[in-house]
Formats: sequence, structure tokens, C-alpha cells
Amino acid sequence: MFHCQDPAIIGLNQDWPVSVEVQFLGSTAELETTTLNVCTPHTHIVIGDSLITQHCTSSSSKFFYDDAWVTAELVVYADSIIHHIVNGDTVLTYSKPQIGGDLPEGFTLPQGTPLKEGYIALQSESHPVEFRKVEILKIRD
Repeated sequence: MFHCQDPAIIGLNQDWPVSVEVQFLGSTAELETTTLNVCTPHTHIVIGDSLITQHCTSSSSKFFYDDAWVTAELVVYADSIIHHIVNGDTVLTYSKPQIGGDLPEGFTLPQGTPLKEGYIALQSESHPVEFRKVEILKIRD
């Protein structure tokens, strides 16, 4: 998750932080799925000229099986352009991340507020995950 809500203000019963979520997903013979999809807990994004209000949008990545390692990159220019890159291929591009949808109780920023910065959160929902290396590079102010 990036542009993530400050952990100090996440409610005790809040389901997810206000953020943009980049999903690392693996495929199996029973279920093939793309990776580096985007989900938007309490947020919206823009693809092309369309405001995307659905919770998750799939990338165009290939399927990765078993214990395959992938190089995943996320290029974020504040609240303008965001690129998801898998093994050197851009698999999803969107822009204008913003507050949107059902907001957590007590959350004070109004709908449509641009998300320009925030925390980064790494999580594993239901399966183990391994990160060989995590690097953060500030590319501009």
C-alpha cells in the first residue's frame, strides 16, 4: 500500500487504511491471476479520462506460478502518474489517486482530496510472501 493513511489515526475497527494497494499475486493451475493489480480501499483513481470507483483493477501482467521471483517496480509521481512495472514491462498506468468511496468513521478529508504522499505499508493477507530486497528511491520533490 502507498499514499497510506497515518497509522496513528487508523480506527480500532477500521477494515483497511485509506491508501492505494498494489497486489502481488501468484497463479496456480486452478486459478490464474495477474500480478501488480491495483485496489483502492477508501480511494479512487483515474485511468485515461475515467474515474475508477470499482475496488480492484487488473493489470496486464503475465501469470507467475509457484515460487517464481519477479521484479516489481512502482513509480509514483505524487498525485499525477503511477506506473506498475513487472520484470521491466509496464502493466498498469493510472493517475490522480484521491479520497473516495465509503470512508472510515471519523476520517475528515473530503471526497476527491488528492493523495500526494503518505506511508508505505507491506502486508500479507492470507499467504506467505518473501521480499528479497525493498528499495525506495525519491525521484523528485
